[in-house]
Amino acid sequence: MSESLEMHETLDMKHAFRATMSRLATGVSIITTRSGGAPIGMTASAVTSLSMDPLQLIVCISNHLFTRSAIAEHGRFAVNILGEDGQGLATHFATSKMDKFAGVSVSEEHGVPVLKDAIASVVCDVSAELPGGDHTIFVGDARHFEHRVEARPLVYFAGTFGAMT
Repeated sequence: MSESLEMHETLDMKHAFRATMSRLATGVSIITTRSGGAPIGMTASAVTSLSMDPLQLIVCISNHLFTRSAIAEHGRFAVNILGEDGQGLATHFATSKMDKFAGVSVSEEHGVPVLKDAIASVVCDVSAELPGGDHTIFVGDARHFEHRVEARPLVYFAGTFGAMT
């Protein structure tokens, strides 16, 4: 009896934790890389700057996603930060479609797809890969970055996309 009670408490705790963390407003990004010559991408909100010396950021990718193994194999990824009009792209890259890049304008000059519709992008080389529970934490050394000054970000809060007002 205590085993099922512990499992029930754990499921309740996970649900409560997820609901609590949904109150942390985050920016929305598309993480891109390559695998076997093909572009790979996914929507992510677990992205943050890490260091100014050296210039680094981190992305956290679920261990069950193909993007995680593609980043580990390729050794380079891009963080494409979406603007307030980017909900369609965010939803598109959050699905498991075969060719997520069909109709999406990208630049390939830095070895990974960089979305032309992103308001900012950072191309990184993987400098560390760390365990993080059911996720992998990738530390990326920033190699190229750019942004549009006038652009406003797409945000994610309590399971909903929105814009800053």
